Amino acid sequence: TEIVYALGHGDRLVGADSTSTYPAEAQALPQVGYVRRLAAEGVISLAPDLVLAADDAGPAATMELLTEAGVRILTAPETDVVNDVPAKVRFVGEAIGDKAGGDALADQIAADVADIRKAVSALASTPKVLLILSVRGGAPLVGGAGTSAHTMITEAGAENVAAVLDGWKPMNSEAIIAAAPEIIVMTSAHSDRLGGLDEVLARPDISLTPAGKAKRGVSLDAMILLGMGPRVAEGIEQLARAVHPMAHLKDAGL
Repeated sequence: TEIVYALGHGDRLVGADSTSTYPAEAQALPQVGYVRRLAAEGVISLAPDLVLAADDAGPAATMELLTEAGVRILTAPETDVVNDVPAKVRFVGEAIGDKAGGDALADQIAADVADIRKAVSALASTPKVLLILSVRGGAPLVGGAGTSAHTMITEAGAENVAAVLDGWKPMNSEAIIAAAPEIIVMTSAHSDRLGGLDEVLARPDISLTPAGKAKRGVSLDAMILLGMGPRVAEGIEQLARAVHPMAHLKDAGL
């Protein structure tokens, strides 16, 4: 959704999934549910000429029903790392008949990423970061190796202390304390639901970590942080600015 808007074709969108929150006008589009829990009836009711699907869109039964109903579906390439983003942009450009626009935007994103990587490489610190996606009464769900969280943390010149886990996994209290994160990162929506970062930092487990003791927490927009979309370079910069000491940022030109 974000790429379609970035290419200047937002007026062609007839609906979107619930994660399509940027730009603001996307939130006014008819909603078809969460990307992995789509209902065929809702999509069909919008009579789209084309469905642009994320690689993990589903469930499979819904996608099969849409295909049987004659809905044209094009599935985007998997986007696990920053270097995958330009390919996804080119895919969208070609899918909607604006190959030139897609190529230009992809090239710009690649150039922006190269610039922020150069600045990050000059940073003198490697802070230890834990990204918590959600807390639902038990162990926090954190971003381990192979997740967009891990990618963004490392791109921002930090260490992901949850990299011992694979994927999005719960992390128990003992493991969190032993990992000793210096900064807790969350998405704004989830931290708000929990009453703010202070509530998270005050948890018995997190309060015993360097991040909890120093009350160091950061919340960022979910899609710019984890969406692997056209604002990915901006997301890396925002995260780097949030987790590195100010003096090091100045030295690196950030």
